Amino acid sequence: MTDDPIPLSGLTHYAYCPRRFALVHIEGEWAENAYTTRGQQQHQRVHGGGTEERDGVKTLRSLPLVSREHGFAGVADVVEIQRDGQSDGRSGGAPRPVEYKSSKAPKTHKLGKFAEEVQLCAQALCLEEMWTTAIPAGFIYHAGSHRRREVPFTSELRAAVLAARDGVRDLLRDRVLPPPAADDRCRLCSLFDECEPFAPRAFPPGYDPFSTTLEDR
Repeated sequence: MTDDPIPLSGLTHYAYCPRRFALVHIEGEWAENAYTTRGQQQHQRVHGGGTEERDGVKTLRSLPLVSREHGFAGVADVVEIQRDGQSDGRSGGAPRPVEYKSSKAPKTHKLGKFAEEVQLCAQALCLEEMWTTAIPAGFIYHAGSHRRREVPFTSELRAAVLAARDGVRDLLRDRVLPPPAADDRCRLCSLFDECEPFAPRAFPPGYDPFSTTLEDR
């Protein structure tokens, strides 16, 4: 049902590549590669659950998230809250989502990296609704380079989250496989073989791709 909450992981897949979302969430395709395996191992280390407090910061792990207003749900790797000495965690500052990635922090913007920011901002939209507060920014921790970068939740990024949500709903309704991206992000995708992004999909007039004679080719 298109009215069901959209998983945050689905938004991430769509923001990376709409065809990837359709292959995973509509056609049920999945395959692992080195990148997805490292990512799962990273999340297993983070998703132990529980809370801790250190240096005035309360850390919540594997926190369930939901936004009824925007229509998506999922789990945050980590949510940090600046404490003010009160016993109630909500009495401190605004919660900040922290997403863990196995990759290195990008030196410049790269294709596909925007999907990470969409995922993080979607978590913030859930937290804003759950905490009834504004969240200006969050963080992505890149384990590959041991760097943590701040991601401002700009109006453009927030609009991109909602555009991804609407795109997901359209795909779930129409159930039409989008064309492949056929660019650099395909080389990193675990569904490269299933997608066949660079396979010919149009032929010149009169060309018979099934011919076995040299004259026809």
